Amino acid sequence: MLEVNLKELVKNPYRTFELADKLRDEIRGDQVTFVVNRNINFTDVCINNCMFCSYRNRKRFILSHDEIKRKVQEAVDYGCTELTVQGGLIPGAGVEFYASILNAIREVSRSIHIHAFSPMEIIHAARNDGMDVEDVLRELKREGLDSMPGTAAEILVNRIREIICPDKLTTEEWSEVITTAHSLGIPTTATMMYGHIETWDDRFEHLRVIKEIQEETEGFTEFIPLPFMGKNNRLGEIARPSSGFEDLLLIAVARIYLYPLIENIQASWVKMGKKLAQVSLYTGANDFGGTLIEENISKSAGATSGEFMSVEEIIETIFSAKRVPAQRDTLYNILRVYES
Repeated sequence: MLEVNLKELVKNPYRTFELADKLRDEIRGDQVTFVVNRNINFTDVCINNCMFCSYRNRKRFILSHDEIKRKVQEAVDYGCTELTVQGGLIPGAGVEFYASILNAIREVSRSIHIHAFSPMEIIHAARNDGMDVEDVLRELKREGLDSMPGTAAEILVNRIREIICPDKLTTEEWSEVITTAHSLGIPTTATMMYGHIETWDDRFEHLRVIKEIQEETEGFTEFIPLPFMGKNNRLGEIARPSSGFEDLLLIAVARIYLYPLIENIQASWVKMGKKLAQVSLYTGANDFGGTLIEENISKSAGATSGEFMSVEEIIETIFSAKRVPAQRDTLYNILRVYES
């Protein structure tokens, strides 16, 4: 384990970039992975009122099971190995509601990996049904849930959360859902939404929480830093947006601090843009994310990099960064390595 002074890493960015790239090479070599996946946002109806949200209640839609099945079939036809499924918090939605979505997906495909439901959605179902988080997760796993996105994390500092998402789950509740999922054999990602009102010290605290959980459970598959998108939301009016340089530095800091506990650091091409995501492959990132096919939430907040990147474009983007593209599944099993 490295002895890491986080403040020194930020003060000496070029050394930090160099060390992060070295550690990336040590763990993953020149391979840059990606997953062929599809997003399904099943509703924008939400009882919460987070300052950063540009998606809530804009159209007030709830996808029917038939609409979900159609999207699943499109994903299967394209060759997707993963479905990422999330939505707003529908009043009264409980385990039966979330299980019905899993059942609809399984009616179309028994094999596609279902990566679904944020910790906030799990808490929402538990509250509505008067159940324990563990029982909710057990039921959803029985119905086909394979893994979970570690979203709803934003910044894992309650002082920040009380401002930007006061109705959302606390840091402690987020950690409880994640550690319980890991204990049940449900792996998750870890995320951070940064570049608004938080400080570097808040980011360090967030990384500390992630690191402690991984030391305990080993259940995180990857860490995904997500720059805040500030259009069409209230938080954007007071935010201090991150620069591209800062985006790269956070990836590098995360690579060093989380080494060797979390092997995969993802560059979000949707949030960062394709060109900056390429550069991040030299500051610690080793994963390019997914094809997505239908990404609505970032788009509604001002992301301009698109909502779909084809397999061919991802491969070319990685090759042009002088790295080796490798298609993976959700759990980072390599499915195919591409030769130039």
